[in-house]
Amino acid sequence: MVRSMVVLLIPLVLITLFFTRTPAAPPVESVNWQPVLTSARAEAPYPVLAPTNLPEGWVPTRVTWESKAKGASANRWLLGWLDPQQTYLAVEQSDAAPGPFIADVGRDPVPEGSATVSGTQWERQVSEDGRTRSLVQRTDPVTTIVVGDAPYEALEAFAGTLSDS
Repeated sequence: MVRSMVVLLIPLVLITLFFTRTPAAPPVESVNWQPVLTSARAEAPYPVLAPTNLPEGWVPTRVTWESKAKGASANRWLLGWLDPQQTYLAVEQSDAAPGPFIADVGRDPVPEGSATVSGTQWERQVSEDGRTRSLVQRTDPVTTIVVGDAPYEALEAFAGTLSDS
């Protein structure tokens, strides 16, 4: 009887170990965003924003520049970062129609007040599920959005680091 129990327990232990172990998180890959920023600033008909002097531990994970000159329907800049708590925050800019652009980036957001960051007025918006928040600034010809699954205070701190030079 003991042998039968051992024969049954060994597969159960192996199956339990296999299905209950937590895999290691994949390493975050940093992107080289500076060359893309240089191209965007040379081609964009608006000031392209990027953060300056971010604290230690921020990792750039995503960068995209789409240009009308290269066949895109609108000029669009995206630069995304993971903060030290592994929360994704991004700045996105486009000269596309503001309504669809804001709906796309903010996940169909609704207005939730306003904020002033470094003397500049931003609209606060939140997605319907309350998860994604964004700061939106509309200036002709560009709409700028700071977005993330973070509190407004974190978005405002990130927006305060943005510069066009």
